[in-house]
Amino acid sequence: MTTYESTRPRPATNGGQTEATGTAPPTGDGASPVGFLDPDDCFTRPFCQTPFVREYLVRIDQYDLLETDLSRFAGVVVSSHADQDYLYRHRDVIREFLDAGGVVAFSGHLATRWLPGAEPFVPRDIEDHTDYVVRETSSHPVFEGVSMDDLTYQRGVSGFFARGHNPPPDHTTAVLELPGGEPVVYVDDETTGGTIFAHSGNDLIGFGRRETSAARVPRQLVSWIRAEAHSNAANPSPARNGEEHR
Repeated sequence: MTTYESTRPRPATNGGQTEATGTAPPTGDGASPVGFLDPDDCFTRPFCQTPFVREYLVRIDQYDLLETDLSRFAGVVVSSHADQDYLYRHRDVIREFLDAGGVVAFSGHLATRWLPGAEPFVPRDIEDHTDYVVRETSSHPVFEGVSMDDLTYQRGVSGFFARGHNPPPDHTTAVLELPGGEPVVYVDDETTGGTIFAHSGNDLIGFGRRETSAARVPRQLVSWIRAEAHSNAANPSPARNGEEHR
């Protein structure tokens, strides 16, 4: 893997229970672990202290990215609170992981072009709360058994799931859309040799605290990442829509 100059804007604090520099928690089925790229802010710090992280994820301090061997992970979950300027400066690290067959799952408003193929976030023009209603366009294991109303509304308020979209390449598969057809969740398995799962709202990995069917999403996301990475490893292919690195 290419080496890069490391820059650490601040010292990391141990917000999580499991560090990428240590031993990954066992998956129980021999599958590679899934990493959580943690910016260690006031939002992700409490999440990294939950039993869910200890059982399902390996915390990776975002600013340890250059010192982390991503090849041992099935996939990496990137928080909506991630430092996207930092990710852009080191976007080749993410790209190499994807081209090797890895899976990257991102939630959030894309602010810089670190995620291959995607364009920066475009907010939705809103006239009514129903403009935020989510609809399923393609079935996907991450949302199996999940009500679209439980994604759209949180305590009766809409807009938490998505308020716009990160425009994807034309060849992607839209999974969930807003009423105007904006893809708020999509899967891209052509831009790179791996798979990108992109969502334009709050962290899907944190939905486990909800008391609705949406609580199924985090575990199903981790399970899908492992299965997708296994499929990529069994059927390796170069990026079919290779773009120049921006």
